[in-house]
Amino acid sequence: MQKLIEKIYSRPARPGMVGDGFRVFNYFPNAGLTQKRVSPFLMMDFNAEYDFGPSDHIRGVDVHPHKGFETVTIAYKGSVAHHDSTGKSGVINPGDVQWMTAGGGILHKEYHEESFSKKGGPFEMVQLWVNLPAKDKLTAPKYQPITAAEMGKVTLPDNGGIVNIIAGDFNGKKGPATTFTAVNMFDIKLNKGGKVSAGIPVIHNSVLLVIDGKVTVNAQQLDEHDFVLFKNEGEEIAITADETAVVLLLSGEPINEPIAQYGPFVMNTHKELQVAFQEFQSGKFGVLE
Repeated sequence: MQKLIEKIYSRPARPGMVGDGFRVFNYFPNAGLTQKRVSPFLMMDFNAEYDFGPSDHIRGVDVHPHKGFETVTIAYKGSVAHHDSTGKSGVINPGDVQWMTAGGGILHKEYHEESFSKKGGPFEMVQLWVNLPAKDKLTAPKYQPITAAEMGKVTLPDNGGIVNIIAGDFNGKKGPATTFTAVNMFDIKLNKGGKVSAGIPVIHNSVLLVIDGKVTVNAQQLDEHDFVLFKNEGEEIAITADETAVVLLLSGEPINEPIAQYGPFVMNTHKELQVAFQEFQSGKFGVLE
């Protein structure tokens, strides 16, 4: 049985700037789509393709804290560099993923990779925030760099395209990311006329973003940058590319716990938020220049 579409959202009317390097459209949370409804996902920012132009100044987001969740950055075009207060750093290029577990607290900064910044060019990425259950919110921070070559891959029949499996299980093929709760994250690249069918558990909250192109999903035609929320009924999501397309499909088992958020801190209670803020102010998250 196919998953019915609950609602189709068009791209938000206006982008916002995160620092000076990320021109993003925020799809959730918003007044019509709460964090509870899409749990375990907390936030989705989409930097639709945009040419920032060459710059001697490296654009990005300066040092900021995180606690209680994970950040996942998926690069489609352009390159993003990263540093954090545990001493970890890295660069992701098109097709790569930066998966950072903030856990008990971390300082972090991300910005356009230096050589890309100097030459400029198309920039396109998605950043997701993924919640952690209460028992894991204080886990030690860690960083999973996942290159395009390391993804689980399924080649579709009839030259239909390819599914890059970042996390979870796509019809029996697993992705490399380790997760604290059940999460599927599929980067799907389709040639015109390409078809793919994904089996998704009934209990999972499931969403889809059309990164590029136009597709038909469970008999509904979608335009570029449309975002789909599925009902928690049925198990199949069928996608056909009306033209060359890129689609991001997410699903996850809901974390049925209270969500308390203050900016970059996501805990379960307001008291825990106060502790997080005190820890940040006292330097417990470390030092990052």
